[in-house]
Amino acid sequence: MSLDPLDIDRHWMQRAIEMAQSAALEDEVPVGAIIVRSGTAIAAAANQREALHDPTAHAEMIAITQAAASIENWRLEQTTLYVTLEPCLMCAGAILQARVPRVVFGASDPKAGAVTSLYEVLTDSRLNHRCEITHGVMAEQCGHLLTEFFSAKRALGKK
Repeated sequence: MSLDPLDIDRHWMQRAIEMAQSAALEDEVPVGAIIVRSGTAIAAAANQREALHDPTAHAEMIAITQAAASIENWRLEQTTLYVTLEPCLMCAGAILQARVPRVVFGASDPKAGAVTSLYEVLTDSRLNHRCEITHGVMAEQCGHLLTEFFSAKRALGKK
């Protein structure tokens, strides 16, 4: 008996949420990413911009680097990227460059989302690679992490 594809997506998104929660504990914006290949996680990352003093240290970017190292190939074919927040333009570009065939994200990002919100980079027919997109998986939980994080920051008088 095979599992329902939505159950599989929820399982891996829960893992991405756990990565996001670990980011929040480190005072990082709570975004987590997991890359899965053949039913196994080959990368797991959280935002590390503050810790690394690196504006490119988004969870997706770190996970892509980890996954490529894990399989010793920059082409991440036959993988799925799970991420708690809709990827930005930078991350969407990296996803395309890495040839990730499928992206699953939780919460939409109306201010910076490059998958369905502001842009549709990953499905743009003018580009040489396109991704299958599944969005809204556990969106409420993913969004709640971000809302709580930024509410706490505002309460402390921080941006």
